[in-house]
Amino acid sequence: MQASTVPPRRMVVGVSGASGVVYGVRLLQLLRQLEIETHLVMSRSAQVTLAHESDYNVADVRAMASVAYTNADIGAAISSGSFPVMGMIVAPCSIKTLSEIATGITSALLPRAADVMLKERRRLVLMVRETPLHLGHIRSMGAVTEAGAIVYPPVPAFYANPESIEDMVDHTLGRVLDLFGIDTGTVRRWGV
Repeated sequence: MQASTVPPRRMVVGVSGASGVVYGVRLLQLLRQLEIETHLVMSRSAQVTLAHESDYNVADVRAMASVAYTNADIGAAISSGSFPVMGMIVAPCSIKTLSEIATGITSALLPRAADVMLKERRRLVLMVRETPLHLGHIRSMGAVTEAGAIVYPPVPAFYANPESIEDMVDHTLGRVLDLFGIDTGTVRRWGV
């Protein structure tokens, strides 16, 4: 019997400590609506940011995922290339996490799972949240891009005439999921 070469509808979601935790939370909600299995890993800093930026607690966010891991669980399924997934989105992605991925430092699960995406040539999208940028940040972005990742800062598209922050978040995440061939129905297409 030959194994299927089509990856299951399964996505790894990383949430790091950058501002913008709403992107990770809403991403989990959208993927659940689309019946895509999610595997979540949050950094310790993400948990702190969550407390500052939202009314959710860590248990609430973990419950939104199909499977949730601690960042210390480097033996988790998502740490292995033999575990088939569509790819990984880090939403938001801190400069610390970006730099770990860029240099191959995999002492925690979140950067390890991202490293697996790169080595297996799977799609990795990093929603980098930092501004302004210095040369070290830009070099790290260049390094992950050269390794195969997509750096996708969550920059709102105003041509969509958003009426709320939720509209901007949904449009941005819709465009991120477009990179995986997933249509959320939340993107107002240019010229359509």
